[in-house]
Amino acid sequence: MSELKRHMGLFHLTMYGVGLILGAGIYVLIGEAAGFAGNSMWISFLLGSIVAIFAGLSYAELTALFPKAAAEYTFVKKAFKNNFFAFIIGWLTAITSMIVAATVALGFGGYFTQFIELPITFVAVLLIGILSIVNFIGIRESTWANTTFAIITAGGLILIIFLGLTVDPVEPVNYFEAPNGTTGIILAFVLIFFAFIGFEDMANVAEEVKRPRKTIPRAIILSVIITGVIYILVSLSVVRVLNWEELGVSSAPLADVAHSVLGTNGSITLSLIALFATASTVLITLVAGARILYGMAKSNSLPQFLGKIHSKTKTPWIAVIGILITSVGFAFVGDIVIIANITVFAVVITFAVINLAVIVLRYTESELERPFKVPINIGRFPILPLFGFGTTVYMALQFEIEIVLVGITIMGIGAIFYIILRKRNKIIDLD
Repeated sequence: MSELKRHMGLFHLTMYGVGLILGAGIYVLIGEAAGFAGNSMWISFLLGSIVAIFAGLSYAELTALFPKAAAEYTFVKKAFKNNFFAFIIGWLTAITSMIVAATVALGFGGYFTQFIELPITFVAVLLIGILSIVNFIGIRESTWANTTFAIITAGGLILIIFLGLTVDPVEPVNYFEAPNGTTGIILAFVLIFFAFIGFEDMANVAEEVKRPRKTIPRAIILSVIITGVIYILVSLSVVRVLNWEELGVSSAPLADVAHSVLGTNGSITLSLIALFATASTVLITLVAGARILYGMAKSNSLPQFLGKIHSKTKTPWIAVIGILITSVGFAFVGDIVIIANITVFAVVITFAVINLAVIVLRYTESELERPFKVPINIGRFPILPLFGFGTTVYMALQFEIEIVLVGITIMGIGAIFYIILRKRNKIIDLD
């Protein structure tokens, strides 16, 4: 059978990770964060960085142990020896990829219509279609496109940092001003964590990475650190240009910051960069979602036709088509802030399980060689995954009941799908 090709080295994988993280979230949600946390939103971004580093280290250890596509599914299966639990986590990851791709494509459509008047949904569907073709053509083309998008996206944020740190503020900025107190900082932290998610999808291209056991852990850690520093500097910079009240009511906060300093040219430039940021997020989620379906099919937890590799492009072409069709379906509904919260809820559940998996595997698979190991341990017991588990469980408890119910519903649909497949003998338990 044809296998995926290994094209990605440390630079491309790190840029892939930076592109995964630096996407639509920061461009869309920083205004909402300012409304919650005021000038103190940098603390929210710092907390987000810490939680992302906890999870990133856990992913790094597990990916070095098991460098396979459908990473979360594989990790949970190896740790808990339970096919159903692993399937639900894999399902949750795949569905959130589809939802994010569709919703961010709608965000792209909103920006695009500022330049050319077209229906937003039409633009979103067109974008998903074009980027699915890129996804089908190959991982090399996808990573080159994403590297370009990531550089442009980072350039826009660096411009904001430069403008913010060089302009003289109208009045002194109190970086500890929090209009809603600690509650506002926590609410902003939970919301803006959407801007950090994505690095976990680096593990899902493990079979297309050169020397994955060394390359993936390094790339995960580098990408989380790079983006965390950029986010914190952006959050410190924007409130020097516009006060948090103005940012909190803006639908295009970074474009408004650029407009305040550079005029119309500044807002147009940032809006164009936002198009690249949203396109990058859509491309990466389509790539990762297809690899999740492919990996689960290869593990006999989804119908095996989803694991077919195209003879010329060496990509999982049927999984690519499946993600395309589903994402187009989701593109007809969705609000980006609501979907951001649904996505973060699903992701923090997954992160909690991944952190726990590191702890379990230290005892159940202690004899395995670990090319990368999470630092700070007491004997076999890893301390940082414990903190990561605790913080993600705490985050999961902060969501409104409607968001939690949607997350539970998604998992419930996955459970029904699992039962149907198993009854039809499409799933083989490998416990």
